[in-house]
Amino acid sequence: MKKKVLAVVMGMVMTVSMVTGCGAGGNSSSEGNTDKNKSEGSKGKYKIAIVKQMDHASLDEIAEAVAAELDVISEEQGVDIEYEIYSGQGEQTTLKQIGEQAAAEGVDVMIPIASLAAQVMTSCAKGTDIPVVYAAVSDPESAELTDIEYVTGTSDALNTEFILDMMLKQNPDVKEVGLLYSLSEANSEKPIADAKKYLDDAGIKYVEQTASTNDEVIAAASSLVAEKVDAVFTPTDNVIMAAELAIYKGFADAGIPHYTGADSFVRNGAFVTCGVNYTALGTETADLAYRVITEGMGNMEDYYLMDGGVITVNTETAEMLNIDYSVFEEMGEIIEVETTEE
Repeated sequence: MKKKVLAVVMGMVMTVSMVTGCGAGGNSSSEGNTDKNKSEGSKGKYKIAIVKQMDHASLDEIAEAVAAELDVISEEQGVDIEYEIYSGQGEQTTLKQIGEQAAAEGVDVMIPIASLAAQVMTSCAKGTDIPVVYAAVSDPESAELTDIEYVTGTSDALNTEFILDMMLKQNPDVKEVGLLYSLSEANSEKPIADAKKYLDDAGIKYVEQTASTNDEVIAAASSLVAEKVDAVFTPTDNVIMAAELAIYKGFADAGIPHYTGADSFVRNGAFVTCGVNYTALGTETADLAYRVITEGMGNMEDYYLMDGGVITVNTETAEMLNIDYSVFEEMGEIIEVETTEE
């Protein structure tokens, strides 16, 4: 297993907005002939399938960043890049249909976003000459995405210990922590195991609540409020993220800070995170995909670990919780955001 750490200069990242679609009605940077021409390098015409596991803030941000960087590459390299953005709507069957369609069309590369999408696209590309360059797979090894010659990508592996350090820095008297996650998310397996070990070693009780639908997430969050936990931890779990707007006020009203695995949670109302910038991750993934198209897979690592370390705080939620988040200043750079209800 090979991996490489990518450090990203945040000031160089470009952010753009675009409408993302589902099924075949995506967006492209060019139209017309999409015949593959890999051997001609900068004269080539390339077709790319960008496949989100589902629609929510984190995955939308990554897809937008991938698309924006492909536009930049197209202009700078003088190549014709056509891409479409699909959403699997969180359904394995839908993802499989998208992957089979992309394979039949002979795309030059598939860019799946999140673990399930990456696993399904890897299966669909097997036996073809189509490489898979995934984005935001937290644990590529557990997801069985390593040691596959046509697969590489970027990992947003979470520093669970650091986030729990933040939790105790803010409140050294934490006695019980809620662990809120989905059993269907490969992204959550290792961080939850790491969290349990950390809390066991610290002598802190924890209670688990799992969910697989929005309604179940809401019910699970209500159970943690009723349990009167001191704080809640959720890793980079796409199922929980999709419901964050529906649960953050309940936690805040109960005085329970929600520590999470991605800044998109925080932009949707959670209290704080420390992790990867997803616009930067999307940009790096697009660059990696273009390298794979033009240079092949020969020199690629199994995956590339993104460098995190940015603390993102929701100032509105912090005010609701009456928490002075300046306590985190000595732990890293702090970015302040407000709740974006979208």
